[in-house]
Amino acid sequence: MLAMFMAAIEATIVATAMPAIVAELGDFSLYSWVFSSYLLMNAVTVLIYGKLSDLFGRKPILTIGIILFLIGSILCGLATSMEWLIFARFVQGFGAGAVMPIATTIVGDIYTKEERASIQGYLSSVWGISAIMGPAIGGLLVEFVSWRFVFWINVPLGILAIIGLYLFLHENIEKKKPQIDYIGAILLTIAVTAFMFVLVEGGVRWTWLSFPILFLIGISIISIIAFVIYERKIDEPMMPFELWSERSILIANLTSLTTGVILIGLSSFLPTFVQGVMEQKAIIAGLTLTTMSIGWPIASMISGKAILTIGFRTTSLIGGLSLVVGTTIFIFLSSENSPIMAAAGSFLIGIGMGLTLTAFIVSIQSTVSWNKRGVATATNMFMRNVGSTIGAALLGGILNSKIMQYFSDHGVKDNLNLDSTTTLLDQSKRSDLSEEARNLLQNGLEFALHHVFIFIFGFAIISFLLILFLPKSKRADT
Repeated sequence: MLAMFMAAIEATIVATAMPAIVAELGDFSLYSWVFSSYLLMNAVTVLIYGKLSDLFGRKPILTIGIILFLIGSILCGLATSMEWLIFARFVQGFGAGAVMPIATTIVGDIYTKEERASIQGYLSSVWGISAIMGPAIGGLLVEFVSWRFVFWINVPLGILAIIGLYLFLHENIEKKKPQIDYIGAILLTIAVTAFMFVLVEGGVRWTWLSFPILFLIGISIISIIAFVIYERKIDEPMMPFELWSERSILIANLTSLTTGVILIGLSSFLPTFVQGVMEQKAIIAGLTLTTMSIGWPIASMISGKAILTIGFRTTSLIGGLSLVVGTTIFIFLSSENSPIMAAAGSFLIGIGMGLTLTAFIVSIQSTVSWNKRGVATATNMFMRNVGSTIGAALLGGILNSKIMQYFSDHGVKDNLNLDSTTTLLDQSKRSDLSEEARNLLQNGLEFALHHVFIFIFGFAIISFLLILFLPKSKRADT
């Protein structure tokens, strides 16, 4: 839990400090890469670490991951330019890829199937606590100390986690010569890296049909095909494809992909709606999102008990229904509504995430043997990461295109652009706008976000339909 907290708090605490970081280091054009570089390396390495933990044991691989994360954190705090900071975030993400899946896998190792369900709820509560504490700690450090301590605060946490691992985790690893799938690891890294570059830079630095984008798409497709062919031929693959032949694992992984889209969609665009359309302060926008982080751990605790009584399929179905109801609320959001309505939808999505994702992890870990548990857990988290990355690009593209469509339909395309909408997020700049300009911008943003929320609702429906295909008889205690 300590190792997971260190990685979980990173997202919220860094986001809070970013305005201060950019103000000192400059180069706002590289802003998104501070987050994308971390996400990229996290997604690329999560499967690799999962497999290595199956070969060498959880303790040494998790320790290496924490050490790399701490090295990256120290380098981040020493950054004197945005380029340095982005490189340090790559290092940080390289280590973070080990922390989440292996910490979750360790729980699968040291607890019985009956205990595992409720313990996964405790792990999920780490996310809720970090979501609430992250912005507060980040704000205090930036205001009273320095943004650099936002990164350095990880160091004592990581050291304590390593000490705890070596004092209390005892593993009996079967002594055999490991066969490491280097070629598979390289092919997967190339495929995911190229794909992430397409999603991050497509439509921003390069147009979608430009040569660099088409070239990267080609590289990604060729690499993933080569990866699948190669993995099917070798004895110790990075991703054992026989895992996907188990229906419960296949459905859990596909649903994690779709819920990843919902998660990033809510996190990215709900605060924008509350601030830009409802004209609420940033702290109110943050609170509407925090309710998801409250609902998630509560539902995870409930999910742990429910899995043992009503089975993981019924538990997942209730969670899927909560996702559908929560996203339905966002479709009906308007400038006239209270932020409480947005917070209610956010809370229901948190309930849905807690019920489904906890059930998936317990189901997967109960289905596979020890020597595949690491990679099976990592595969599920990998799919959620990919879903979040796809969602960020897809929903961001929808938002931008619909804003421009609104401006074009109202004949103001020459006077207003995408950057104009950012004035709605700054209270002082918003008050300087004429009433006509403010109404046009707000209506355009509301129109675009309404379409974004419809797409998020669509992914919630897909998630629910996928859950219907889960096997009926499977329970955590069988």
